[in-house]
Amino acid sequence: MAVTAQQIAELAGVSRGTVDRALHNRGRVNPEVSARILQIAKDLGYKPNMIGQALVRNKQVFLLGMILQSAETTTMQDVSRGAAQSAEELRASGADLLIKEIKGLDAEKVLEAIDELLKEGVRGLAIAPNNAPELVERINELHHQGIPVVTLNSDAPGSRRLCFIGMDNYRAGQTAAVLLRQMLPNGGKVFTLTGHLNNTAHSARVSGCFEALASEGAEDIQLLPFQPCFDRDDYAHEITQHILQTTPDLSAIYVTANGQQGVCQAVEEAGLKGRVRVIAYDLNAPNRQLLRNGSLSFAIDQAAFQQGALPPMVLFDALCRDKPPAKEFLYTDILIRTKYNLPDPS
Repeated sequence: MAVTAQQIAELAGVSRGTVDRALHNRGRVNPEVSARILQIAKDLGYKPNMIGQALVRNKQVFLLGMILQSAETTTMQDVSRGAAQSAEELRASGADLLIKEIKGLDAEKVLEAIDELLKEGVRGLAIAPNNAPELVERINELHHQGIPVVTLNSDAPGSRRLCFIGMDNYRAGQTAAVLLRQMLPNGGKVFTLTGHLNNTAHSARVSGCFEALASEGAEDIQLLPFQPCFDRDDYAHEITQHILQTTPDLSAIYVTANGQQGVCQAVEEAGLKGRVRVIAYDLNAPNRQLLRNGSLSFAIDQAAFQQGALPPMVLFDALCRDKPPAKEFLYTDILIRTKYNLPDPS
C-alpha cells in the first residue's frame, strides 16, 4: 500500500500542510522539522502524487464540491472541519474543494447549490442530502452527466450516487435499543425526540431502535410517540418540558439528532437529572460536557469529522486515479461513549 503524506504528518507530529511544504520545498519550514519529515519519507519509501504534480505543473484547476445541510449544528460543524482538512491535503494534489453550507434541511437550496457549483466547474459532488424525491432525481441526472456524487451523513436511497459515507444509522438505532434495555432492566416509559422527519439518518435511528426493542420482546418498555425538534435546542427544551409534565413517571429520553442540550436543560430544571436518563448522538464539545456532568448517560458517536474528510478523497480517487470506492456503503464506527471513556479532544 502506498505511503501517504498524511501518514508522514502523523508520524512527524505535524500538519499535512507542513509535510507538503517540506516535501516540495514550498514556504518556510523549520529546518529540523523539514529534515525529520524528509527522513521519514525516505525510510517509508514515499512516492509523490504524480497526478497531482501534473495538475499543478500544467496549472489545471480541478474542482470538487461539497454541500452540507444543517450546517448550524455541532455535528455538521465537525463534518465541515473534516472537509477543511481534506481540502488542505487536496491542494497539494492540484485540486480544490468548494464547500457550500445550508442552514436546516432545504431541498430547494441544495438544488440551487448544485447549480452554483456546476457553474464553478466542479467535477464531482459530496452532498449531505435529505430524502426529497427531487434530490434523488437530480443525483441521477448528475450520474448520467458523468459527475459522481457521494452522499454523507445521511443517504439518498434509490439514487445513483457513487457511495454513502457515514454511520449505519439503523444499526445505531439497534445499539440504542440495547442501551435502553440495559438502563431499564425493569422497564419504563421512553420518549424519543428526533430532528427532521425527512432526514434518512434520523428516521433510521428511530426505526432501528423501535424494531430492535420489539424483536427482543421488550414489552415492559413503553415507547411514547416520537416528535421532531428540527435540530433546535429551544424546541427540544419546550417539548421536553411538556413531556415531563404529562408523563411524570418517564424513565428515559432517546435523542436521535440534535437538541440534546435543550433536553438536558429541561430535565435538570425539573429536578430529574439522573432519574430520567438521556441517550444522544455524537461526541461533540457540548456532549462531552453533558457526559461529564451526568446529564447524558451515553453518547453514540458517528465519527463526524471522518464523514467530512473521506468524501473529497473518495471523489478525487474516482476521478483522478480511476479508483472507485471499495464498497457502496463506507460506514464509520458506532462508538458508545460515557463519561469514563472520553478520548482526548483532537
